[in-house]
Amino acid sequence: MERSVTVSHTGSFAHVLQTFAISLLVSFIGTLVGAMVVPRSMVMLFVVAEVVMLIAAIVIRMRGKNIGYGFLYAFTAISGVTLYPVIMAYGGLLGAKVVSGAFLATAVIFGGLAFYAHRSKRDFSFLGGFLFAGTIGLVLMSVIGMFVSFGSVMNLVWSMIGILIFSGWVLYDVAQYRDGVNSEEVPLAALNIYLDFINLFMYILKFLASIVGLNRD
Repeated sequence: MERSVTVSHTGSFAHVLQTFAISLLVSFIGTLVGAMVVPRSMVMLFVVAEVVMLIAAIVIRMRGKNIGYGFLYAFTAISGVTLYPVIMAYGGLLGAKVVSGAFLATAVIFGGLAFYAHRSKRDFSFLGGFLFAGTIGLVLMSVIGMFVSFGSVMNLVWSMIGILIFSGWVLYDVAQYRDGVNSEEVPLAALNIYLDFINLFMYILKFLASIVGLNRD
């Protein structure tokens, strides 16, 4: 997904962060809906819808257009539904307190990285190629993981790489958006940051689960 940005006073970085915060809230509501309404047999339909919408966002961007707020909030709501069974699985393995602690750790890491990228004014654009390649690698590993069972050590290494890559995406994206974006690009900017946060959270959970797996081996 192209992540170039044109500066505009109508779409400040604060507006991007506000939209991101609302996206997290919508995702949380989606998680509650997934817990109380959506049967497990239907979760895969939401996963397919999430993937289709993500691909659509990439195609829309490649065509030089932008997604709207409706698209953003629909995606994050669906994302919340698909997150529920994953979080429940980790909760069963790690315990609710550890999962809550992982979310808090994600918020602290994300906040620290975002603050540094915003205040340092450093140019992190050099990370773009490496992060994109690393993300493709993580996706391929996820696909392989659907058919091959990795050991605890491999999962630990995989999770650590994932944490590093999405920490890098936080630095990269915040640096890209810190001076503001065109108002019509705010939803896409918020979506990118939302994906950074959620994936960072997922890999922190995977890291903790890998440590538990090592202790049991």
